[in-house]
Amino acid sequence: MKFSEFTYERPDVASLKREFEEAVQIFKDASSANEQNEAMKKVVALRNSFESKARLAKIRHTINTEDVFYKEEQAFMDENLPVYQGMVTAFHEALVQSPFKDELESKWGSQLFRLAELKVKTYSEDVLEDLKQENKLSSEYVKVMASAKIEFDGKELNLAQLSPYVQSAERETRKAASKAANAFLSSNQEKFDSIYDELVKLRTGIAKKLGYSTFTELAYDRMGRTDYNAADVKVFREQVKEIIVPLCTELKKRQQKRIGLDEFKFYDESFSFTTGNPKPQGDAEWIVNQSKQVFSGLSQETGAFFNYMAEDELMDLESKSGKAPGGYCTYLQDYTAPFIFTNFNGSDNDVRVLLHEIGHAFQMYTSRGFEVPEYQFPTLEACEIHSMSMEFLTYPWMDKLFGKDTEKYLYSHLTGAVEFIPYGVAVDEFQHFVYDNPDATPSERRLKWRELEKTYLPHRDYDGLEYLESGGFWHRQGHIFRSPFYYIDYTLAQICALQFWKRAGENSERAWEDYFALCQKGGSLPFTKLVEEAGLISPFEKGCVASVVGEVEKFIATVDEEQFAKA
Repeated sequence: MKFSEFTYERPDVASLKREFEEAVQIFKDASSANEQNEAMKKVVALRNSFESKARLAKIRHTINTEDVFYKEEQAFMDENLPVYQGMVTAFHEALVQSPFKDELESKWGSQLFRLAELKVKTYSEDVLEDLKQENKLSSEYVKVMASAKIEFDGKELNLAQLSPYVQSAERETRKAASKAANAFLSSNQEKFDSIYDELVKLRTGIAKKLGYSTFTELAYDRMGRTDYNAADVKVFREQVKEIIVPLCTELKKRQQKRIGLDEFKFYDESFSFTTGNPKPQGDAEWIVNQSKQVFSGLSQETGAFFNYMAEDELMDLESKSGKAPGGYCTYLQDYTAPFIFTNFNGSDNDVRVLLHEIGHAFQMYTSRGFEVPEYQFPTLEACEIHSMSMEFLTYPWMDKLFGKDTEKYLYSHLTGAVEFIPYGVAVDEFQHFVYDNPDATPSERRLKWRELEKTYLPHRDYDGLEYLESGGFWHRQGHIFRSPFYYIDYTLAQICALQFWKRAGENSERAWEDYFALCQKGGSLPFTKLVEEAGLISPFEKGCVASVVGEVEKFIATVDEEQFAKA
């Protein structure tokens, strides 16, 4: 069945609640573990049905935020997702209180019960209205970002459509495009600050009502982090500061020299080669067709999977007016179908994002056999290993997409992967500051962000642009608004993905086997255990960052950058 044939019907929440409560009561009244396992099937079916509808509404709303019907459906979901969360929490309470817990755990594994305990801990009817408001504020941020209509080059562009101009070989074009994007963001500074201020105070209030001292603690539990804490993350951040920041400073100096500039400004950062940044050799349809060769080359499983995604219209790739910014992959349980949403803009990022989201989608599809939703995909930092590693595992086939630009792409992708990590860590440390100091003013938050930029991105020069000099850059990072404390997951996963890159260079078949096995485990284990099972070093282990960055440095030392000056 093609995505266009998927049917949406607004769920009857009152009826769902009644059926859910009946199913949970049957679970509670069961006289054996076997009876409880049977009762769980009804609960799972109800969960799959509602979540499929909610995700389908989100997909169609984000594809066209101006569609009145799905705008109303998204508002309905914002209102009712917390109600649904309460139903699931009631099931989780029954699960962790089961007199047959030991027998159930032997069937399902301990991770299900750890996650259930956290779900119980992080929800209460007392915060229901607050959760609804949190969803509404997050959606309000999306609306502001999607409202961008920027006059540039004789066209009306959104932020994604402006991106190719930011990468232009013409410095004045890069500068003008960057300033145009920031003019839009700056004009909405008060809106961004106001939305975020409300979110911070609201989330802090939710945490207090649930018995937490800060939202940070609640956020870690919301994220299902059963096996590490803020102290572990700090150890990782310190490794990044000590080992990766100096390397990134050196890489930026190389870039400045490579593109022949006396001064290196923020609008130069996305321009890497005087002969032009690497670009895929065709449009979105061409990229999809060529990617069929990429994934059939990688493995039989990925070849068949990508053909399925393309044939069943399970990807919406091109940027267009009214489409929400960003990219994501989600899963529709009732159709056992992943769905990929991105905003292609003609840059090399189109390929990177497609590979990234296919990594997510492949894992979701591979894990579709798990009977409980908790195991269909793991906690988010482990999810990002699948996506980021897919970017590296497909390296041998990038000539199918980039042709003569292949070496440029491989160099810029690898160095870009490393350069991203300090930024991702800065986003995380910023959020720790925000929620440890919930009464900080918007200007104090911006000041802190600028301080962190100087620590983790010491090369960055905003050319006197007031909005950015005063710490406004973080406004464009949607995760800060919508998914607090998620962003560190990308950096943890990046270190793991770089380990897959290293291992693929040593033994590509073994690297693929380990990756595929990791995907098959879904969310049945916590992050650090999945890392261990995949034969990777935990990012929280001292020496992990140095071990992989050392390999990157060796690679960079072998690259003759003069080749990139040739057309």
